[in-house]
Order: sequence, then structure tokens, then C-alpha cells
Amino acid sequence: MTASQRGLPRPVAAPPEPEPEAPSLVSPAPPPPAATGQGRAAWAAAQRYARRSMAPATLRAYRADWRHYAAWCEAAGLVPLPAAPATVGAYLASLAETHAPTTLRRRLAAIGQMHRYNGLGWNPGHLEIRATLKGVLAEHGRPLRQAAAIRLAELRRLVETCDDGPAGRRDRALLLLGFAGALRRAELVALDVADVVPTPEGLRLRIRRSKTDQQRAGAEIGIPRGRHPATCPVRAVEAWRVALVHRSGPLFRRISKAGRIGHDRLWPDAVRFLLLRRARLAGLRVEGPEGLTAHGLRAGFITEAYDRGIRDEDIMRHSRHRDLRTMRGYVRRARLVGESPAGLVGL
Repeated sequence: MTASQRGLPRPVAAPPEPEPEAPSLVSPAPPPPAATGQGRAAWAAAQRYARRSMAPATLRAYRADWRHYAAWCEAAGLVPLPAAPATVGAYLASLAETHAPTTLRRRLAAIGQMHRYNGLGWNPGHLEIRATLKGVLAEHGRPLRQAAAIRLAELRRLVETCDDGPAGRRDRALLLLGFAGALRRAELVALDVADVVPTPEGLRLRIRRSKTDQQRAGAEIGIPRGRHPATCPVRAVEAWRVALVHRSGPLFRRISKAGRIGHDRLWPDAVRFLLLRRARLAGLRVEGPEGLTAHGLRAGFITEAYDRGIRDEDIMRHSRHRDLRTMRGYVRRARLVGESPAGLVGL
């Protein structure tokens, strides 16, 4: 479907087809006709850098959101770009009963990004947008879902299912490194072999990019040796690296059913399936609507660290949290029942 078929004004640039590795909403404006070869090359480089201004996963989500909104506008006989505030409000209202509040906010952000990329005015605080969203949340709001923490006892049970074969070594290293580093699943699978540097005390881990690092400045954290061989992340990573035939490239890779280690990097979703498989083998269930998720490794480390009296600032520096409230949210959930004052009133 073309932009004009969706109702977009012809002079306004529509989003181009995404590149495989990082789809973008940025409009590829052509260079001026008088530009020299050097000027055209610089112009193309600027377009390429602009496409990398957001994480690929965010861009994919925004593109899907924009397509949904544009298709809805076409069906409703409304113009998607530039959007009248009433149009955006009507769109949000149409999603009220079927979509989560987080989805509505992301759809709104995607619409705003398209306006900004096309140099059009955008005011999400307009009454017809803000009041509609507030009313939707008041009537259909849902509590935020937080990952259930995978505590140390549960981690041990998961690791016990890992044998010394290729898959067992990889999974053990991934689970223990994800927990000890308080890593997000995308950070785990993005690691290269060269990002894990052995030191006399353990490992120096280089995280090239993360959810909260939009400037791609990167971060380094330390992973010391564990007290117990079975749960030592350094030993686990060392054993996995020995199994790698190619000592460069992705750290965590796909493994065939025959046990052959490939060259391809694991996808973030593979961490979730890996975790669920190990949980089934361990007979492990985490109670609650969230179930077992890869983010539970990160939540589990934060909860365990807090229980051992580690200072907030030290936990945040290691987990790379920017907001103390977000970090403490994991702890509040884990202590919700055990530290409730309702247990102290003599019932």
C-alpha cells in the first residue's frame, strides 16, 4: 500500500522500507542536485547514522505501530499525517478495550516520531489526546507486570540440569552470566567473545549497548569468581569458551540438534525458550501471572543483592539502573508478603 493510498499528503515523506538489521522511520531525502560525489557520500552517511538513532527493536515496534495506525485511519476515512488531535484521540479510544496501556503509549510515541521526522508539529499534551488517554487508563487501566525474580535457589536448580555437552555448557554460562551481570536478554545475546576479558579476579564484561544507553557509550562491569564451583559464572564461561571452535564472533550461539555449535548469534527470544526448557527439566515453576521470564535473572540478582545489604548505589552501578524507584520495584515485589505490616498487628 502506498503512502497516497493511506491518505498521506503527497509532499510529506512516507517511511521507507526497513533495512533488515535496523528498520527506520527516517525519510531518505535525496541530496541536492548540485552535490558532488563527496557531498552525496556524506549525505548517505548521515542517513545511515540517522537510521541507527534508535535501537532496532524500538524501530521495528514503531514501524508496526505506524502501519496499524495508518491502516486504521484509512478504514476510518481520516488523514494520518499530519494528524488532527481528535484523530489521534479517536484512534486511542478504538484500542481502549483490546490493548494494554503500554501499547497505547507506544503507539502514541510512534505517531509522534513520524510527525517529528517529517518536520510537522506534534503536541501529545493536547487536550483531545491527553484527556482521551487519561480516560482510557481510568476505565481500562491494568497493573504493570513485573518479571518474577529468579532467586539463587531457583538458579541452582536450573543450572543442575546443564550437563557437560555443548548445549549444557552454553546454557550454564548464559544463565550464570545473565544473573551475575544483571543483564537483559538483549545484552546477553549481543555479547561477543572479545567482550568477555579474563582477569586474575574473574571477568571484565564490556556491554556495548543497552536499553538505557541510547548514546551507545557502552559500559563495563566486573564478574568475580564465585565461591561455589557449580554456580561460578567465571568457570561456566571458561568451560563454554573451551567448547568454541571459533574463538571470535558471538559468545552465545545456536547449537544444532546434533550438538554442533554454529556461527549464528542467539536471538533475544531464544533466551526465553532456553530458560523455559531448563525450568521444565528442573520441575520449576514461578508463581504469579508473569511466570518465568528471561528478565527474572536480572530481577533475581537485584533482589538477592538487596537482601544481603548491598547499597543501592552499588546495585544500580552494576545493573546500570538510572532510576532508584525502578530498581527498588523488584525488591518491593519480592518482599510484599514477608515484610507486610499486616503480619505485625497480632492477627
